[in-house]
Amino acid sequence: MQKARMVTAIRGVIVATAMLVPSCAFAGYIDTEHIFAFMIGSDIGQVGEREFQSETTGRSGKSGGRYRVGEQEFELELVPARDIRIELGSSISAYDLAGIPGVADRRGFAWQGASVDIRYRLLDREAAPVGMTLAFGGDVSRLDEGRAQRVNGLGAGLRLAFDREVAPGFIGAVNFLYQPEWTRFADTGRMERESVLGVSLGMMVQVRAGVLLGGEARYLRRYEGVGLNELAGQTLFVGPTAYVQLSPRTRLTASWSTQAWGRPDGGGSALDLVNFERHQARLVYGVNF
Repeated sequence: MQKARMVTAIRGVIVATAMLVPSCAFAGYIDTEHIFAFMIGSDIGQVGEREFQSETTGRSGKSGGRYRVGEQEFELELVPARDIRIELGSSISAYDLAGIPGVADRRGFAWQGASVDIRYRLLDREAAPVGMTLAFGGDVSRLDEGRAQRVNGLGAGLRLAFDREVAPGFIGAVNFLYQPEWTRFADTGRMERESVLGVSLGMMVQVRAGVLLGGEARYLRRYEGVGLNELAGQTLFVGPTAYVQLSPRTRLTASWSTQAWGRPDGGGSALDLVNFERHQARLVYGVNF
């Protein structure tokens, strides 16, 4: 009798869940523009749309000492024409570095730099099997983010984003990334060139209207030279991501990533804590106006 009651209860839970999921998990259109934190979606918004965005990024954990860096960026996003999105930003950084080989102990905060990001949507996923967007970014920096040294830096970024609603309420996305950087250190005049090549995979599930949960996995390779001259290190970041539509005009995205695997060039370590951080976290708040 007890066994029969247990089977009946389990069957009731399964039926109730099956009835509940379609009504909440798959309700509402999903705009992929901001549902990821470290990746991007192919959606770019509606013509005439304007947004203000606050992006807070924290990074911690390097070999041999204490490494804590936070960056606060404020961005203005505009959609001036169909399939085109422009973003202008400025950021400040706070840092606490101590005992890291080859890096002077420093603590403080400073203006990081300014950036521009231009996206062009090549394929609209409403009319094509997948959405596809090409993003080009550029930035000027006055502070080296890894060593907190004064610099004159110039960076660029090229990203190709694909995404698709593979099932009702389930979004899959892939990003391909190339980021070259040129850095001249103010105290010595030394010039440094490096680049990052990467591929990312993201998956998000709509658990209720306006709420998505999932994760991102990012494989990154850092090179000496902007032409991918010599491999310096590689890593795999994985972690959860959550997106909440707070109101018709406001949204919040949160993500945390940790190194699941990594290897510096010439090293046998299971993590690369020379070229990359142990942990990365990001909180993004946006508002339409």
